[in-house]
Amino acid sequence: QVQLAESGGGLVQAGGSLRLSCAAPGSIFSISTMGWYRQAPGKQRDLVAVITVGGVTTYADSVKGRFTISRDNAKNTVFLRMNSLKPEDTAVYYCKARPSWREYWGQGTQVNVSS
Repeated sequence: QVQLAESGGGLVQAGGSLRLSCAAPGSIFSISTMGWYRQAPGKQRDLVAVITVGGVTTYADSVKGRFTISRDNAKNTVFLRMNSLKPEDTAVYYCKARPSWREYWGQGTQVNVSS
């Protein structure tokens, strides 16, 4: 069973920063588009940012200029650097690995931004 290990969530004040990490098995990571998604209470799970194997990135409009997704292929880890955090960024953040045949999700890490 493929497991994605997320870390880095927590409580931060508005304007602060956090960095999320997600480690995946190398056999999956090396061939996967990696992404971060988030789900706030009572809302659907939405895309935050994705990065392809080749390093091409895509961001949700709401986080452009504040969040940065990156991947370390030597460590099989994808990161999400979150700056200038806002209360509306509060959510459970999920990591996803997408090789060609299916999707794998992490368990999620909670991010709380206080005003």
